[in-house]
Amino acid sequence: QVQLVESGGGLVQAGGSLRLSCAASGRTFDRYNMGWFRQAPGKEREFVAVISWSGGTTYYADSVKGRFTISRGNAKNTVYLQMNSLKPEDTAVYYCLADRQLPTVVSGGAGYWGQGTQVTVSS
Repeated sequence: QVQLVESGGGLVQAGGSLRLSCAASGRTFDRYNMGWFRQAPGKEREFVAVISWSGGTTYYADSVKGRFTISRGNAKNTVYLQMNSLKPEDTAVYYCLADRQLPTVVSGGAGYWGQGTQVTVSS
């Protein structure tokens, strides 16, 4: 079993920054595409960002473009989401996910999901 554990969430004022981390264990993740989804109160889960296994390809939701940056650690079993210029509408539980197919991560159909970490942005 592959396990994904998110960390780095918390409470921040609007305009502030947070960096989320996702650590993968149980399998070699050299060829896994990884990404982030989020779910705000009363809303469906939505795609946030994805990065290819090589780190050479990234995609972002329109709502976070220019503010969020996804990256991989040198060990390739860790993915980060740097969130800048945070807005109250960014408040959500953020989930890390992984799959060997990048489109599956984008669609939310990835085989592996983390437990989520809460991000709250105050106005």
